[in-house]
Amino acid sequence: MANESLPERDHGASPTPGTEADGGGVATEPEGPVRPSFVFARRHGVLVTGEEDGAALVACREDVRSRSLAELRRFLGRPLRLRRVSPEQFDLLLGSTYQEGTDHAMSVMGDLGGEMDLSRVAQQLSEPADLLESQDDAPIIRLINALLTEAVKENASDIHIEPFETRLVVRFRVDGVLREVLTPPRQLASLIVSRVKVMARLDIAEKRLPQDGRISLRIAGRAVDVRVSTSPSGHGERVVLRLLDKQAGRLDLEHLGMAAETLHVIDRVIHRPHGIVLVTGPTGSGKTTTLYGALARLNDR
Repeated sequence: MANESLPERDHGASPTPGTEADGGGVATEPEGPVRPSFVFARRHGVLVTGEEDGAALVACREDVRSRSLAELRRFLGRPLRLRRVSPEQFDLLLGSTYQEGTDHAMSVMGDLGGEMDLSRVAQQLSEPADLLESQDDAPIIRLINALLTEAVKENASDIHIEPFETRLVVRFRVDGVLREVLTPPRQLASLIVSRVKVMARLDIAEKRLPQDGRISLRIAGRAVDVRVSTSPSGHGERVVLRLLDKQAGRLDLEHLGMAAETLHVIDRVIHRPHGIVLVTGPTGSGKTTTLYGALARLNDR
């Protein structure tokens, strides 16, 4: 196990919420406990779950080392109350705890100042990694990571990045309804779009034609597929990211809210030996969910 030290706490200022996306630093929740980064917690097998009587409640893996506990106690500045859990239990606790603390897109905005090197922002990515483990401090990368993490947390089906004449708007589609979540500075539009295109393996030099790509990533241990579509507009390229959380649960036609008669018709049609089924409707109406549910019903092996 690497001898990785936690950063010293600054008692003269409040730690920045959500900096676990940087791979180091402090993670906090409103009126919640101070935690080490996601990287440190997973690597060393220690997870701060709460506070009680001035002590930090810590869930630790069975293989945790005393050196890691000593480092955590030094960082927190308080005694620890330990609860040993199995590796499987620890992974579940780790994912759920850090997913709850991902509401930090706005806090990232405070770091987006000054000039930025486009070549650095649009650097080539390696294999998809867990976004909560990313140790790249580039503000644009951190912003995109925060947006993707927050979208998964809110069960958004789409992220829309739309440049206008004087402003840039980021919107989430949740339950079929578009909602504005962020308005970054207008001058960041090309940087954000370029970074998304690099992640999706698209041509960042081609800005006059629509492009389609795909991103596979992990957020707090959850596998997520992202379909990326770019299209030119009068004020720059627009980007739509369609999110599919592979671990959102098994899709079942019976749980989609259909009338019993409609469900019976669909069930009869999909079991026919040949033919075609057309599923139509506006964005976010459930076309993909319906088809996946039908395939799940047919896949009885």
